[in-house]
Amino acid sequence: MATELNSENFPVLSYVLGRLPSFTGRSSSDVDPPPSKSDPSSSSSSNDSIEIVTQMPHLAHPDVIASMTNAIADVSQTRSVLRTLGPRPDHETVDKARARLAEIDASLSESFEEIALSPRDSNVAEKEQKRREAVDQEKIWYKSILKLNELHESYEKLLKEAEERLVRIYESAEKNAAAVAEEEAAEVEVNEEVVSILQQASVNPLDRVDLSGRKLKLLPEAFGKIQGLLVLNLYNNQLEAIPDSIAGLQNLLELDVSTNFLETLPDSIGLLSKLKILNVSCNKLTTLPDSICHCGSLVVLDASYNNLTYLPTNIGFELVKLEKLLIHLNKIKSLPTSIGEMRSLRYLDAHFNELNGLPDSFGMLTNLEYLNLSSNFSDLQDLPISFGDLISLQELDLSNNQIHSLPDAFGTLVNLTKLNLDQNPLVVPPEEVVKQGVDAVKMYMGKRWVSMLEEEEKLANMKEEMDQTNADWLTRTTSKLKTYVNEVSEYLGSNSPKDPFLDQQL
Repeated sequence: MATELNSENFPVLSYVLGRLPSFTGRSSSDVDPPPSKSDPSSSSSSNDSIEIVTQMPHLAHPDVIASMTNAIADVSQTRSVLRTLGPRPDHETVDKARARLAEIDASLSESFEEIALSPRDSNVAEKEQKRREAVDQEKIWYKSILKLNELHESYEKLLKEAEERLVRIYESAEKNAAAVAEEEAAEVEVNEEVVSILQQASVNPLDRVDLSGRKLKLLPEAFGKIQGLLVLNLYNNQLEAIPDSIAGLQNLLELDVSTNFLETLPDSIGLLSKLKILNVSCNKLTTLPDSICHCGSLVVLDASYNNLTYLPTNIGFELVKLEKLLIHLNKIKSLPTSIGEMRSLRYLDAHFNELNGLPDSFGMLTNLEYLNLSSNFSDLQDLPISFGDLISLQELDLSNNQIHSLPDAFGTLVNLTKLNLDQNPLVVPPEEVVKQGVDAVKMYMGKRWVSMLEEEEKLANMKEEMDQTNADWLTRTTSKLKTYVNEVSEYLGSNSPKDPFLDQQL
């Protein structure tokens, strides 16, 4: 028989292997027959099972047993193989097999030397061939004994490893069960808190509700009836949706649903006409609803750390009071033209996106003080000519892009005090100027701009002079032509003899 399991050394493994027939669906011939009622070991085995389940109650859970059964498939297979091959040979048999193999190899070696030294004789060679075949059969037998011993030896190691695996599975199941229980208890507690809030709101008006960090998975529709609510904080929960009933919070000023699992926002959010601060960062949003443009009172919008690829087309036309826009760490490829209409915008962070440029209307953001366009990498290669119109700009980060040249009017950004141009293949201004700091960059670009204006003025003057010269020449030419026409007219009107050639019919 295969190495027997000791329930004291391998308690979990013994228990699981004992339950294999009911979980693997194998025929009864593949497993040990169940102990009879008369078998004294039957009672002992039953008692062992009861004892281990008492000590390790999660063993009674079908999922745990199923996981454990899968984890010891190799043990079960090896045990079946060993049952077929037979019991483990004893130590003396193994030693004899090793010794006999050594003798055979030595004997074959001596025989080979004798044949090599003796004259060639066909009878001797034939006898030696038969002897070698017999010896080979004997070697196969002894090698099989050693191989069987090795299999049993490996099986013992396998049992130890399997027991360790099962213990780890059980410990993991125990932790998961504890976590689930804790989560269920917390959910009950949260639900009680939510119910309490709703009950309180039905009696006394509430202006602020903070349910942050409560592992909340659902926001009841009834929240939309707390009409006096001004601030709602749902930060760091497990919300996957916001109910449409949120539109009922007509007086809401601040809404924080950041760090949840939201993939969309309800269209009804556009009915929060008094909302001033909206934080939807750290979610799974791929778009913002067009209705968000109707939140005309918004001052701060944080949509960072999402999967946005664009902003609503009309966002700039309607969010005219917006002062702070945070859209960093998204996948936005371009900003809508309407963004130039956000005349109140003072702070814009769009770093770590996929921006491939800015619209020409960007220069209309004349109140913009902070701008971060860093880390758009290979996508952002240039800035619009209107960039120089951002006269209020104080801080600018353009690092980690592919910008080769700053806009010609960059020197007109007189209020700029902080500038980061690292990790750009800049040619204008040159690297030595950039290293000298923001003032050197502004001075360089300013001089370049003045030179360009002077060159343009010079070209305009030259064109004007050329146009004047052309006009004088045209005047003189016209005068001469008029004189010539008059002379011809006078000639034709005189009594001079007519030229018969001119009078003939064509």
